[in-house]
Amino acid sequence: MNAVLDAVELSDEQLAADAAREGANGLAFAELMRRYRDRVWKICYRLLGNEHDAHDAAQEVFVRLFFQRGRFEGRSKFSTWVHGIAVRVCLTFRRGRGRRQRHESSVLGETLDERSDAPEASPDTALDLDQILEVLNEEDRALLILKYAEEYTYDELAEIFEISPSACKMRISRAREKLQEKYPDLEL
Repeated sequence: MNAVLDAVELSDEQLAADAAREGANGLAFAELMRRYRDRVWKICYRLLGNEHDAHDAAQEVFVRLFFQRGRFEGRSKFSTWVHGIAVRVCLTFRRGRGRRQRHESSVLGETLDERSDAPEASPDTALDLDQILEVLNEEDRALLILKYAEEYTYDELAEIFEISPSACKMRISRAREKLQEKYPDLEL
């Protein structure tokens, strides 16, 4: 029981160092999972848009964290490193889902453009955020969601996406411009 209390009192970075040294059933990794379970799921849900995919992605994140637990070098906060893994897993899931949906459409012999029964969007039609963000590439979509929905700083986003803070600001600005072009009536 004393070891459990000790694990709860350690910082994330200290636990990460302990997890890198311990075996498969170590307390440090279990404590890190407990601390990050909700945050990772929330990121996955925001980026993927449904509970089933978010659950699958979060599970994949923790599997990767377990196998990569010795790779955390402490150059950034542990939370930034975990969130970076979560973002990369979600981007991979979204890309796979896009390929799967395109394949299913071609097998059925229809594409979105060929559907005659799809209602035309009118200016009065309320757009949902997911639809709006679909005009962006996967990484820019993720950048905007993490910046505005999760309130990450430019520096945190730069670390997660492995780009400079100025490049991060530029990409977010360009993504906002693209959305404004596509949806001029939106307040961005």
